[in-house]
Amino acid sequence: MASLPPPYQTHLPLSPDPGEKPLNSEPQLPLVPIHVVTRASQLPAEFLEPSAERQLVIGFDCEGVDLCRHGTLCIMQLAFPDAIYLVDAIQGGAMLIQACKPALESSYITKVIHDCKRDSEALYFQFGIKLNNVVDTQIAYSLIEEQEGRKRLLDDYISFVGLLADPRYCGISYLEKEEVRFLLRQDPNFWTYRPLSEQMVRAAADDVRFLLYIYYKMMEKLNQQSLWYLAVRGALYCRCFCINDNNFADWPPLPPIPDNLIVDGNAPEEEILSVLDVPPGKMGRVIGRRGASILSIKESCNAEILIGGDKGPPDKVFIIGPVKQVRKAEAMLRGKMMDVYY
Repeated sequence: MASLPPPYQTHLPLSPDPGEKPLNSEPQLPLVPIHVVTRASQLPAEFLEPSAERQLVIGFDCEGVDLCRHGTLCIMQLAFPDAIYLVDAIQGGAMLIQACKPALESSYITKVIHDCKRDSEALYFQFGIKLNNVVDTQIAYSLIEEQEGRKRLLDDYISFVGLLADPRYCGISYLEKEEVRFLLRQDPNFWTYRPLSEQMVRAAADDVRFLLYIYYKMMEKLNQQSLWYLAVRGALYCRCFCINDNNFADWPPLPPIPDNLIVDGNAPEEEILSVLDVPPGKMGRVIGRRGASILSIKESCNAEILIGGDKGPPDKVFIIGPVKQVRKAEAMLRGKMMDVYY
């Protein structure tokens, strides 16, 4: 179990810069400087050169236009205990993002992120980066709920705004997030404009500002088995939309089952990712009217079933969960794809 490190035990008044619209004053974290990065030399050396002797935990997020394999990654946010770095992919270009590749792929740097799937997809297809060693707070939230006996409703994933609002983790209201979402609906190219406005800098920083605080709160709650599932599911979610021809052979291996979870020869069931191809014209049958078909399968199987949707890939279904449950879901999905005549 992890305890809060010194920066997150400090309760100082949250006094934003003049004109800055604060979040709420709880939790009261010390303000840290925000650096806009256009050259790799502006990033900490311990980030650029990961090592076992200087292991790091950082908050992580990405902003962009239609962020996925086909979109544009514009900013990568890195939250350290003493500073936030906004890595500007527009001004710094591919060379700057490539300089971050060792850190993003390193097992010595833990990347704390909320819902890693599309960020990982963008990094993989746009820059060849295999995002590794993530702690996904969306997954961690679900595991804590399960561990404490609360059953999550189907497709009821905690949003980042919802997570921040939960008093067990932060208890703050993130109203500006809705303002930025409104601006993005008005102009999808919002994150491409330079120079970065004060609002853009503030919004990007606020998306990672509290992640380390939430991380340590969650680590205090998770038991050993949940921690292993968190690591495995984080790895599987990073791979989820990054389909390739070699079945992820060039990705880091999944975390093995820890010895302390094997009791009298019994171990937790391993989890896998399965990718099903959907024949042309059959996705409607898989989803069903108003989602009825896919919902019935989810109710029958203890597995996550994801569809690429508008961002793609549009012809595949992704299943993550225990092996037996994934195989059950596969069989049911294939049944939905079959033409049935009466």
